Amino acid sequence: MRSPPFPDSIALPDCPVSAGAVLVALSGGLDSTVLLHLLAADASIRARGLRAIHVHHGLHADADAWAAHCARACATLDVPLHVARVGVARDAGLGLEAAARAARHAAFAAALGDGEVLALAHHRDDQAETFLLRALRASGPDGLASMRAWRRFARGGLWRPLLALPRATLHAYATRHALAWLDDPANTDSVHDRNYLRHQVMPLLRARWPEADAALARCAALSAEASDLLAAGDQRGLHAARDASPTTSPGDPGLSISALLALPAARRARVLRAWIADLALPPLPATGVARITDDLLPARGDSVAAFAWAGAAVHAWRGRLHAGAQLAPLPADWETGWDGRAPLPLPGGGTLSLLGADGFDAPLTAHARRGGERIVLPGRTHSHALKDLLQRDALPPWQRARMPLLTAADGILLAAGDSLLSARLATWLRARGAGLHWRHMA
Repeated sequence: MRSPPFPDSIALPDCPVSAGAVLVALSGGLDSTVLLHLLAADASIRARGLRAIHVHHGLHADADAWAAHCARACATLDVPLHVARVGVARDAGLGLEAAARAARHAAFAAALGDGEVLALAHHRDDQAETFLLRALRASGPDGLASMRAWRRFARGGLWRPLLALPRATLHAYATRHALAWLDDPANTDSVHDRNYLRHQVMPLLRARWPEADAALARCAALSAEASDLLAAGDQRGLHAARDASPTTSPGDPGLSISALLALPAARRARVLRAWIADLALPPLPATGVARITDDLLPARGDSVAAFAWAGAAVHAWRGRLHAGAQLAPLPADWETGWDGRAPLPLPGGGTLSLLGADGFDAPLTAHARRGGERIVLPGRTHSHALKDLLQRDALPPWQRARMPLLTAADGILLAAGDSLLSARLATWLRARGAGLHWRHMA
C-alpha cells in the first residue's frame, strides 16, 4: 500500500459547542501528540482556552519520564498541563486495562469544568477495532455504535475530532512536523484483546480487504444511526410509562406496570434500561431485565417485590416500578438525641434537618419505627395509628423502613419524617416560620 503524502495541516471538524475551554487528554503517544499540536494551532480553540491533562497511572517504570515528556511538549506549545496521579484498583474485578480506564476517566471528569470539552485522540483505526470487539461480545446496535464523535461527559462534553481519520494520516502529519512521541510497550502486548486485533487480526483483514478499517468504521456509524432511532422510540415509551396511571407516591413517579406490559418485549427491555440510565443508576446486569419481567411485573399490587444489583434496586408496588439506591432500613435499635441545631445524619445515608429555626426548645429523641406508634395530627383531637397514615399517604414500604421519628421527652410522637407532623410540632414550627426536611440520601 502506498504511503500517504505528508500533510502540512489537518482540518478538524467544528467542535459541537461554540463555548467552553478545551481540555486535551495527552498520553504522549502519537495520536494525542498530533491532537495537541492541531488544537494548539487553532486560534479559535486558543481563544476559548486550551489546556492538557496527563494521567499518571504509576503502572510502568517509565511513568515519571512519560509525564516529563508531556510537560516538555506542552511547554513548547505554551499549553498548560495538569498531571493527574491516580491509583488503579487492581483488585476491583475489572481487569487491569478496565481499571486503568476507569481511573483515567475519573481523573478526566474531575478536571473538567462546567461546559468544558474533553478532547480525545481516537481515530478511525480505533473505531474499527472497537466495532470488532463489540461484535465479538455480541453487542446490539447501541454497543456496535462504538465511539461517538461527541457525547455529554461529566459537567461538559467529550469530543473526538480525529475519529474520521486513519492512523496513517496522523503518522504522516507527525513526521512532517517532526513531532516527538512515546511508544508504550504495553501497546504491543497481544495478551490484551485490542492489541491482538490490532497486530494479528487487522493486518490479515487489510491484506484481503484494503478498506477494512473504513468499512468497519462505517458499520459503526450506521449502528449509531439505528441506535439513535431506537433511543427516540425508547424515550416515547418511557414517557408513556411514566405518565400512565399517575401515582401519589412522592419523588420519582416510577413506571406503570400495565404500560410496560403493553410494550413488545424488546422495546420493554430497552425502556427499562433507558429508565435506569435516566436515574443515573448502575446499568442493569445481563439478567436484570429478565428478573424484572419474571419477578416484578407479575407481582400482586399489594405486595412488595424487588430486584437489587450494584447498590441499586427496583421495587414493584401498587402497579408501578420504582428504582433508586438500595438503602438498608434504619437499625431497629437506633436512637439518638437531637437539638435541631445541625442536620442529623441518619444511619446508612440521609439527614433530618430543622430549617428556619436555631434549634428546638428542648432536645428531642430521633429513632427508628418500633411499631404501634400513634400521632395527633393538626386539627384533630384524637390520635391515629402511624401505620394507617403511612399507607394512606402511599409512602412506599422501603421508604417507611428508613423514616426517622421524633419523640418529645414526655413520649409524645411529634413527627414521622417531614410529612407527618403532630399538631403540637406543627404549631411550634408555624410560629417560627420553620420546617423539617428529611433528605433520603446522603
